[in-house]
Amino acid sequence: MQPFGPTPRRGFLTRLAGAAAAFSAGSAFTNPLGAQTQVSPQDRWLTGLTGRHRCLFDFPLHGGGLPLIHMYNYVSTYKSAYAEPATTVNTIGTFYGPPGPLASMPLAWNDSVWEKYKLGELLQLNDPDTKAPTRRNLFFRPKAGDPVLASGAFAVAGVENLQRMGATFLMCNNAFMMWMGFLSGSGSKGNPSEIERDIRAKLIPGVITVPAMVIAIEKAQGQGIAYNRQ
Repeated sequence: MQPFGPTPRRGFLTRLAGAAAAFSAGSAFTNPLGAQTQVSPQDRWLTGLTGRHRCLFDFPLHGGGLPLIHMYNYVSTYKSAYAEPATTVNTIGTFYGPPGPLASMPLAWNDSVWEKYKLGELLQLNDPDTKAPTRRNLFFRPKAGDPVLASGAFAVAGVENLQRMGATFLMCNNAFMMWMGFLSGSGSKGNPSEIERDIRAKLIPGVITVPAMVIAIEKAQGQGIAYNRQ
């Protein structure tokens, strides 16, 4: 008798090969980004960004609308020079910044907020029609002659039109709360909580509130989204 003869050995090798094959198959069906399948509610905005070309434009300062022009240029150039449909291009814009005339935060708020809280005065932007501080969000639906977006020459780069082109806009909640304290202490009516309820109800449709922009940027880069500092 040969207790360790060729037949048992072949059986062992067969079992070993089968185990290896099973391991390989399991690896093939395992999501390499498995940890990312459990998306927290704060990060669900990332799930819709499925284009081949994705870029986050980071602008805590509004820059007179120049960052919005760059977002428009990104999408339109992929379309004209690379023949890419809009569905393959994702852009993300950021609304935050400390309270003051240069921040991009107010770009997230609708016209009624701009009028009520006198944001035209704060941002030192005049309406060309009235020659007085603007009572509307000039960056949302810009018009020719507006003192933003190259005097309205790039009105196509307004927030609303960029959203139609598939852009996603984020608003930082931490910065937002700083603004609530600022507005309540600058002669505006109401306490911070009252102002907060008022403005949260008047965000531009589609604007997504994230807990902190620094984390949203990290999450985007973790998903392989390019970063463009404005």
